[in-house]
Amino acid sequence: MTKLTRDALAKYIDHTLLATDATNEQVLDLYREAAELGTFSICVSPNMLPVGGAWGSLDPDAEQAEPGEDAPKIATVIGFPSGKHHSNLKAVEAARAVTDGAHELDMVIDIGMLKAGHPELVEQDIATVRRAAPAPTLLKVIIESAALTDAEIVQACEAAERAGADYVKTSTGFHPAGGASVEAVRLMRETVGDRLGVKASGGVRTYDDAVRMIEAGASRLGMSASAAVLADAPAE
Repeated sequence: MTKLTRDALAKYIDHTLLATDATNEQVLDLYREAAELGTFSICVSPNMLPVGGAWGSLDPDAEQAEPGEDAPKIATVIGFPSGKHHSNLKAVEAARAVTDGAHELDMVIDIGMLKAGHPELVEQDIATVRRAAPAPTLLKVIIESAALTDAEIVQACEAAERAGADYVKTSTGFHPAGGASVEAVRLMRETVGDRLGVKASGGVRTYDDAVRMIEAGASRLGMSASAAVLADAPAE
């Protein structure tokens, strides 16, 4: 198994809090913890942005200041968790999230469209969000891989690439079918090559889980147990 140091592994992680009962104070704590851990980003619900109103301040009237280059990036979710939202509403949500400080968007596709045999509609859905939030905003597409066949995973990844996405992502972590698997991550990486990133999310709870996902081709990891995972990583 590949050895990844604590600092190296941290740069793969989107430190995540998407609980329905999350509070503003918990999001602030998440951001502070992410900064201490050195994770790449935090990922929170869109109505929790901007974080603290002013990067760590609970005072919405406080003067806002852009964090330093090494500060965690801010990611949020779009059409979460079902993906069963009109594309134009996903687009509005995406544009608002960028205005509120999001650097990255993790959007959920309508997997029912895919399963009904309409990957072209999935592509249109993704493209609508991409137009609303163009580069340099990073767009990740959640395909809910555990609920898909291998052929559908390939179709979803191909649709995401055609629509201009930057990443494909395994899971919301909310679907009863489950989260990320090594097999799904490997297939997603084989499909997109080095052209897109692959994010493994949902059920990544240990250091060994994280390393296996990276070995399979993940270039980003979504997890809420970041502190515990990194505590088990070698210091050097």
